[in-house]
Amino acid sequence: MHPIETRTDSSTERKIAVITGASRGLGKNMALHLAERGVDIVGTYREAEAEAEDVVAAVAARGGRATMVRLDLATFADIEAFAANLPAMLQATFGRVTFDYLVNNAGHGNYTMIAETTEADFDRLYAVHLKAPYFLTQKVLSTIVDGGRILNISSGLTRFSTPGSSAYAMMKGGVEVFTRYLARELGPRGISANTIAPGAIETDFGGGRVRRIVAAMTAQGRAGLPDDVGSAVAALLSDGGWITGQRIEVSGGMQV
Repeated sequence: MHPIETRTDSSTERKIAVITGASRGLGKNMALHLAERGVDIVGTYREAEAEAEDVVAAVAARGGRATMVRLDLATFADIEAFAANLPAMLQATFGRVTFDYLVNNAGHGNYTMIAETTEADFDRLYAVHLKAPYFLTQKVLSTIVDGGRILNISSGLTRFSTPGSSAYAMMKGGVEVFTRYLARELGPRGISANTIAPGAIETDFGGGRVRRIVAAMTAQGRAGLPDDVGSAVAALLSDGGWITGQRIEVSGGMQV
């Protein structure tokens, strides 16, 4: 792995967040909101190296430090290698071997009806959205600090149904169950675990498909913006230590 990184001097120990899928969309927005709160970033990306470099520069412009690492979450060996190399990476970039916040954000969409969903579609969703968060979290448990925070990204589709999203929503439902077990099992270490469930957000996820969702479906009359989710994530990680085991929907009141 050859991380993209920037380094600046810091006289005080800053918090560090590990964010998967941080090169674009919601992950990028989370990284920037956290950087504005004085949090340094370890981000992952799968293919978008130029966009990953842009995130590093944007974090630096906010006075923070960042490193971006290529990681294919569908490949178990990549997850193991990332976790094994993480302490050395943290030491080299930030001068410490632990981190504070884990955000399991990376993912992709699949918009096919049940009758049309292939085994390959299902397996890819399972690998990236359910297996990867489970085992990445497991592998970094020795590196996250006591009192740290874990945030898993789910979807409003676990609460309401939209035809064509069954397999995706099933994986996110599993993530929500996983989150509750994390909260219970890691509670003795003071580690909180929660789920953020975005509603319809205007990003390039799924080719911008959510832009076509009718705004009238939300109480606030619009689709969400990345800033709506990024700011909620930053607030929950920075200030929400007593909140754990919860599913928090950030949707503007979609289908209430």
